[in-house]
Amino acid sequence: MGRGRAKAKQTKVARELKYYSPDTDLRALEAELQGKSHGRTERAPDDEHHVDDDDESWPDADR
Repeated sequence: MGRGRAKAKQTKVARELKYYSPDTDLRALEAELQGKSHGRTERAPDDEHHVDDDDESWPDADR
């Protein structure tokens, strides 16, 4: 029976998240869209050291 208070809290939180609009740094957004970075370098994942689980050979469990 005590679900009313919990549901009201969930509704309140959902409404706050829905209508929350943080301050947007338009200069940073513009720089990001133009491909400029602020000292951060983004690298592509290194595929040389990637190991697929399907390539490994596992011993049979019957032994």
